[in-house]
Amino acid sequence: MRTLVLNAGYEPLAVVSFKRAIILVLNKKATVLEGSQDRKVHSATGEYELPSVILLSRYVRIPGSRAIPLSRRGVLRRDGHRCAYCNRTANTVDHVQPKSRGGRDSWENLVACCLRCNNIKGDKTLHEIGWTLSFTPRMPTGGAWMIRGAERVEPEWNDYLQLPNAA
Repeated sequence: MRTLVLNAGYEPLAVVSFKRAIILVLNKKATVLEGSQDRKVHSATGEYELPSVILLSRYVRIPGSRAIPLSRRGVLRRDGHRCAYCNRTANTVDHVQPKSRGGRDSWENLVACCLRCNNIKGDKTLHEIGWTLSFTPRMPTGGAWMIRGAERVEPEWNDYLQLPNAA
């Protein structure tokens, strides 16, 4: 079970384990906004419902840069695990402009790719093999991308994340 942590201003911050969430609540550093009534944790002195969403009691300042860090998992997630070239299931990442030709590791130059297309493309450019991309790769935007650990969103979080595709 995972718990969404909201800043004191209701801004989503991170996703933590239910154990960490319970510790924050018991230490009076957070309050439970959404809990699971049918799932409980027992201790020597009490019984607690598993928190699904908690609100921090004090505001936590977020470091200046809110750029989304580049990762293989992030590129696959952004592209919906679909190959940018053939739309099959993707499990690798490809440099649109090959690294051997000056391509950088960036959101704009990396796309999800199936193994077959990745092997065919090799270190060629799209122009050389006559391929096109069905979209322009960009850094992802939106609330869920800014939250550490929110690769999978729980239904109880929808009201707090305000995601366009969460409903």
